[in-house]
Amino acid sequence: MLNETELNQLYQHLNLSQQAQQIIAEIRSSPPVRRVRSAAGNVSVRYPSRKMGVIIQAESHRNELAGVYEKEYDPETQEYYDQPSRIKLVYQAKNGRRISIWHTPDYFVIRNDSIGWEEWKMEAELLRLAEQMPHRYVREESTWHCPPGEEHANQFGLFYRVRSSAEIDWGLQRNLLFLEDYLRADKEDLDEKAVCSLASLVAEHPGITLQELLAIGKGPSDVVFAMIARGRFYVDLRASPLAEPQRVRIFRDQETAQGYATIAASSCDGGSPFVTIALGASVVWDGRSWTIVNLGATQATLLAMDGTLIDLPQITFESLIKSGRFSSPKESMLAETHPTIHDLLAKASPADFDEANRRYALITSRLAGRSITDRNIPARTIRDWLSKWQEAEARYRCGYVGLLSHHQSKGNRQQRLPDNVSNLLETFILEDYETLKQKSKVAVYGALVRECEERGIVAPSYKTFAQAIQKRPHAEQVLKRQGKRAAYQHEAFYLELALTTPRHGDRPFEIGHIDHTLLDIELVCSHTGRNLGRPWGTFLSDAFSRRLLAVTLTFDPPSYRACMMVLRECVQRHGRLPQIVVVDGGREFESIYFETLLARYECSKKTRPGAKPRFGSVCERLFGTTNTRFIYNLLGNTQITRNVRQVTKSVSPQEQACWTLGQFYTRLCEWAYEVYDTLDHPALGQSPQDAFTMGMALGGQRLQRLIPYDETFRMLTLPTTRKGTAKIMAHLGVKINALCYWSDALLDPEAEKTQVPVRYDPFDAWVAYAFIKGRWTQCLSEHYAIFAGRSEREIQLATAELRKRNQLHGQQFTITARKLADFLTSLEAEELLLEQRLRDAEAREMLAPKEQPIPIQTASLREKESYLVASSKQEDQTKDETLDIYEDF
Repeated sequence: MLNETELNQLYQHLNLSQQAQQIIAEIRSSPPVRRVRSAAGNVSVRYPSRKMGVIIQAESHRNELAGVYEKEYDPETQEYYDQPSRIKLVYQAKNGRRISIWHTPDYFVIRNDSIGWEEWKMEAELLRLAEQMPHRYVREESTWHCPPGEEHANQFGLFYRVRSSAEIDWGLQRNLLFLEDYLRADKEDLDEKAVCSLASLVAEHPGITLQELLAIGKGPSDVVFAMIARGRFYVDLRASPLAEPQRVRIFRDQETAQGYATIAASSCDGGSPFVTIALGASVVWDGRSWTIVNLGATQATLLAMDGTLIDLPQITFESLIKSGRFSSPKESMLAETHPTIHDLLAKASPADFDEANRRYALITSRLAGRSITDRNIPARTIRDWLSKWQEAEARYRCGYVGLLSHHQSKGNRQQRLPDNVSNLLETFILEDYETLKQKSKVAVYGALVRECEERGIVAPSYKTFAQAIQKRPHAEQVLKRQGKRAAYQHEAFYLELALTTPRHGDRPFEIGHIDHTLLDIELVCSHTGRNLGRPWGTFLSDAFSRRLLAVTLTFDPPSYRACMMVLRECVQRHGRLPQIVVVDGGREFESIYFETLLARYECSKKTRPGAKPRFGSVCERLFGTTNTRFIYNLLGNTQITRNVRQVTKSVSPQEQACWTLGQFYTRLCEWAYEVYDTLDHPALGQSPQDAFTMGMALGGQRLQRLIPYDETFRMLTLPTTRKGTAKIMAHLGVKINALCYWSDALLDPEAEKTQVPVRYDPFDAWVAYAFIKGRWTQCLSEHYAIFAGRSEREIQLATAELRKRNQLHGQQFTITARKLADFLTSLEAEELLLEQRLRDAEAREMLAPKEQPIPIQTASLREKESYLVASSKQEDQTKDETLDIYEDF
């Protein structure tokens, strides 16, 4: 960022007025005016900018995020601010009325040569908006403009630019994401021996591929990528993705690369080096252009531009391909062919080619001036084929296309219903059938028949009416009749045909998905055997390898605690966090401490739209896999509850439950980290463990991303208050969530009455932490003996019950630590808090032994599955024998 001196020099260089400087100063000192959200299918992003030192928002990861990466690594861009300010746009509407609106541009950019606002839009959206608001969005050649925005900016000497998604270079974006760990890394010294070896190798072999360089093994991949990121090697980041090393060419410097590119361009003949062998494809053989019209099991048939057909045995055809006798046609050669020929050949089906080849074989004799020996074909048919051949020869200089039948284009394509009947039918479908009333087809058809009788026109048949309904877009129909959530199930999967960044990343730890699910199993208390209900599971999965990076369990609904626990588990097991964390729109993912933790370790957060599970299909499918392959093999699973009428007491999951939280979590980790990890994944063709290992070897170890699992990290995973700080009060300590905490360190007179950062343990309300004199200090509750072992959720339940009780008497009641302590010790609270206390105790027992990562066993998959099933049966059999029996009370 610019300091005051540099900023003033830029003001003078751009000759900006005092009013413009005041606008810039206000934007630089103000937070974003709005928080972006995920809606209507967009995935919003919170990006930790090292250049700006703050979180930068992007409304869409397929548009605005590309602008963020562009500015983050553009040396000409000094500063940029998201959602900077609201500006007033005045323009003429399509109907001629003059309107004014308040508009928030996406970014405010300070560059070395200009300053101003940027608005980012998808190209398709700009085309639509240009139709709706022709005076607000204008396209001149390939550049979009916003005249009212430019008018507003020009009065201050600033710019206003409309940026389209069509401008995005996705090859560059993909490579920036791949290199980001090295671009962000501190400029520590590299292994000089490896650097010298790699530099000499590239100098001796200009244009060596990245794959060849890594295979030679002169230096680790991390050193190679670091040298590319620092500019010590030149790679055209717009040409090929680094994740495909066989396509990436490496040069010593940019001048060398440009020289070799010039040589290659001057020696190129303009044709593609690849030959397409497919039905209807064109090839060049011995200087002539041929079209492949048959690829049979024993022979191939080629069609020349003059209509000549030639049959080649399959062996001969393959030898011509292997020997390079076939080449791809140049554009100039293709242009010589009549364009209709390519169109007719492209529309022909394999059956059309077979029939045309048969017809050609029969008329070959007549074309050569000989008589036809086959008397099974009528002479009139032969004359018709010859006529079509000669007509196509005269029109296109290719008689063969005249023999193509194009059966699929035949038949009556005209509408058979009168226009007035067809329009009325469509009106009833749109306005009477496709409504939230969800009328039946028969009811709507009856109304249609009655309307036709009143108008004196013939009503269509019920079959025609039903077929017209079937031809309507199904997803749109369900949307109008049942709403957007029901329609989502019928929406087509969106396949991104344009080149962007891979949805699952290019390497492990690039993208991680976090999600929660209520697992289909009932658990019991390890001390009393009392049913505690179904646990919530939180999964963190690696999108690239589909590996489960971390799994945690809790009885509490999804909250910030589950988010912190799963990130802590990931660092404990792997020593790092994903570069991008994808979450849904749950409130727990919006918490300040969750976002602070991600920002501290430079992790971007992407938020997928709500009620759109396909955006998070990696985790969603893992939930299903966990249930079907693991949980449904255990006693107490809840499969049977899908058919409520079949559930009796003897088969109820609550009665069958025997697993405790600790036992179940141990086996779940065993299945996730050892069994599932070694099973072949259908989307990968290999196991997640193998995909992870190969990806790490290719993408580099990236040791700069390692996170030590120390006290500092553990402290960051503890939540803080809504304010984030607390005031040190004499003789009282610090008040956190209505509870006072004390430490002897608070006696320091210099610390008294100061605001200090605080943290608290959500599973132990008796302890909290305050940041005093540069270190985190443990503070104990004023009612340590009563609060020891009680969770934050338990305290919340007690607080809610007290408030509810006093509201019944219409009294204003302030919750204090003393009143809470009295309530918690009373018999009245015992029944309310018993179940929560048992759940928290199970959670503490589960978390207590997890100081070391779970070791990976080497047992075979079959032995592991047998072990799990046998253990489950053994525990199920012994549970009833060891369980204490209590009388009813």
